[in-house]
Amino acid sequence: MNESLRAHRPAASMPGHVVELGPEPPLRLDCGVDLGPFRIAYQTYGRLNDERSNAILVCHALTGDQYVADPHPVTGKPGWWSEIVGPGRVLDTERYFLICANVLGGCMGSTGPVDIDPATGRPWGLSFPVITIGDMVRAQARLLDHLGIEQLFCVLGGSMGGFQVLEWAASYPERVFSAVPIAAAARHSAQNIAFNEVGRQAILNDPDWCGGQYWAEGKKPHRGLAVARMAAHITYLSEAALHRKFGRNLQDRPTFTYGFDAEFQVESYLRHQGSTFVDRFDANSYLYITRAMDYFDLATAHGGVLANAFKGTPVRFCVISFSSDWLFPTQESRAIVHALNAVAANVSFVEVVSDKGHDAFLLDEPEFHATLNGFLEGAAEHRGLPRRGEQ
Repeated sequence: MNESLRAHRPAASMPGHVVELGPEPPLRLDCGVDLGPFRIAYQTYGRLNDERSNAILVCHALTGDQYVADPHPVTGKPGWWSEIVGPGRVLDTERYFLICANVLGGCMGSTGPVDIDPATGRPWGLSFPVITIGDMVRAQARLLDHLGIEQLFCVLGGSMGGFQVLEWAASYPERVFSAVPIAAAARHSAQNIAFNEVGRQAILNDPDWCGGQYWAEGKKPHRGLAVARMAAHITYLSEAALHRKFGRNLQDRPTFTYGFDAEFQVESYLRHQGSTFVDRFDANSYLYITRAMDYFDLATAHGGVLANAFKGTPVRFCVISFSSDWLFPTQESRAIVHALNAVAANVSFVEVVSDKGHDAFLLDEPEFHATLNGFLEGAAEHRGLPRRGEQ
């Protein structure tokens, strides 16, 4: 194997845990392919108690990964939820055992299109089977089997992580005590599919994409992936947040230059977001994961009626939205709540007032943190977990 093929595979060099699951039985994917063996890379925080009753599965968003509270091994930046994970924090690692797995199809150690196809000795590229949110969750269930965890105290996550939370509650209700879908929806809207398609086309039309076999050619479609990130990042913010942060301020100049360099600070910011993203993410993984989001439609999967996904559910739910989130607006969360109410599920709902947009769940948002903490405290009491400081 040449050095360019060796260099692209991250699993061996990524800090944390990696487990190979299958091939007996292989993972049957929704597209009809049997995948096995396959790897899942994951991180854990805290300690699993003797009763194995304090495990929380944290599900990451589209461009997230398993490094919830650790410095990122590529960028060195703090973990994406490090503000609420740790001793005495909302996700208290002295009380809970947290697990976060890089999704199937990802590029931070779990099996995905970046890996070598054993049948060809070349990176999978577009020959990797198309995956769904359901496939990601079934892979996570295999991981929990490996860890000996029969039931989760809680499964929670934002955005695409919220998709996974809903899939867990619908597919494995007996394995979930409580669930917190945050800034999410029960299906991907036409608008969101459209934004994803813009990003995919930017990648597919990059001359260095090479039909998906750029690793074998010693190339990377940096430009296309950067544009995809720029387009997506706009949807994560609100107009108010963009105006507060940038307004129409110029970038390092007193007046217009009448050209196409980054005249405005917001342009420079987006270019920076795009250029730094390509260092930590794989273009083909972006194609596969955005397509998995597009396919997600929980109602269609249950006879066209969303409530059918939750009939007889024993799961305790807390649904959280943000008032300025236009990517997954509050009415999407209300639709989930209405479906849960229709089957008399145990559900609470909070719309957090914030002008920070979709990304508010990743930022310092005290009302969100207080809501999540309050729900977990109540669920822990019903679960019979020790109170804070009694461990």
